[in-house]
Amino acid sequence: MASLLIMACNDESKTQESPRDTTSQTKTTASNLSTSVELTANDQLKFDKIELHVKANETVKLTLKNIGTMPKESMGHNFVLLKDGTDLASFAAEAVGAPENVPQNNAAVITHTKILGPGESETIEFKVPAGSYTYICSFPGHYLTMTGVLIAE
Repeated sequence: MASLLIMACNDESKTQESPRDTTSQTKTTASNLSTSVELTANDQLKFDKIELHVKANETVKLTLKNIGTMPKESMGHNFVLLKDGTDLASFAAEAVGAPENVPQNNAAVITHTKILGPGESETIEFKVPAGSYTYICSFPGHYLTMTGVLIAE
């Protein structure tokens, strides 16, 4: 009987958290779509945002800032915007050793920044049609935890 009570409590807490999380992540209106985005990357292998909402078919200005302190050679970060459906493991393998860890002439790449060291930032501009796109840090091994989705509406 005690285990049933615990299970009921666990299920109840999941039910309470789930709607709160879903609502805050999926509620997007035209007023909060952006053409200017700031994204940070840190030494814990994380972007500060895992979902970006931008205006489709308009110039988007994205600034990536590396807020970490570790050396660029061991903890550099970049932003690579990829077409939806890109095989990330294959892309990452191809990126190792490529200039700025981005394979040249790869059709999956929409845009990217250079590899940034601690305290560095770079701003890029691009346009994308409506759709969903994956973004990663392509520094070796980072894509496993530094992945997000850019949604153009």
